[in-house]
Amino acid sequence: MDYIKKLPKIELHCHLDGSLPRATIEELLGREVEDSELSVSEDCKSLTEYLQKFDLPLSALTSYAAFKKAAKDFVLSLQADNTIYAEVRFAPLLSVNANLKLRDIMEAVIEGLKEGKALTGIYVGLIACAMRHHEPEKSLRMFSEIRDYLGFGLNALDLAGDESKYPMSLFMDLFKKAKCMGYPFTIHAGECRDVRNVLLSVEAGALRIGHGIALSGQSDAIKLCKDKGIGIEMCPISNLQTKAVDDIKAYPLKEFLEAGLSVTVNTDNRTVSNSTMEKELEFVANEFALGEDVIKKLMINAANLAFADDNIKHNLLNKIL
Repeated sequence: MDYIKKLPKIELHCHLDGSLPRATIEELLGREVEDSELSVSEDCKSLTEYLQKFDLPLSALTSYAAFKKAAKDFVLSLQADNTIYAEVRFAPLLSVNANLKLRDIMEAVIEGLKEGKALTGIYVGLIACAMRHHEPEKSLRMFSEIRDYLGFGLNALDLAGDESKYPMSLFMDLFKKAKCMGYPFTIHAGECRDVRNVLLSVEAGALRIGHGIALSGQSDAIKLCKDKGIGIEMCPISNLQTKAVDDIKAYPLKEFLEAGLSVTVNTDNRTVSNSTMEKELEFVANEFALGEDVIKKLMINAANLAFADDNIKHNLLNKIL
């Protein structure tokens, strides 16, 4: 589909560690890597199997220089997709150790993103993830320590990890405090088919929901999200790989669009899922018979929902429309 190839693209849900280019990982590790080490196979059985693919890139991110290079190379890789804006997320606490402090990691990634923008013109905002398996107090300390980066490279927060084991009810106080600190945030919710996690995320103040699959068939919850203008960050190929839905017939993208939800389409993890925005958009266009106007509307939604200032949003919309 030539129009999709040419379409200026915006991505809001993409993980840095799951989207590192092969060449970057190989350079950082000092060896060649196999496809099977980087990406899930077509017969991926579960989220557990999917998450195993993050061990390799995380093992490569062990220094300031590695994080800076990873961020810069990520931005460079977006050029092939005709991306004009992206938000990339990562969990800095996963890499903190005796030799690598939290602020070192944040500054390395922010510097790498800036260098990438200088070379490509692509603006990439940063989202810092709290992890569900960490104690909320640990995540709150992180929020406090990185607060001065907000608006200076850091755009927002997120909550990621095993949703079924660590439901949103455990993190209500954490994100109410984050809201009081002035942070905007998105939250991974509804990926494990429990709509309560979506509702609690909205109650806590989330402006966007990562995945949101559990909203399917929940008319009251859908109406709430529509009325509040909550963005739904859908990741079709990844969601099928992790078995968030059993098959494409159960995927609620068209249901959400027809209900008037503010849907966006994203890759989730470009390398782990072996995906691009072009591939995702062609996939949903073919599977759900979406016309060019609907595909463009997905990009307009993304521009409006971006954690960016009004000037950036205005410029993005001018490029799409």
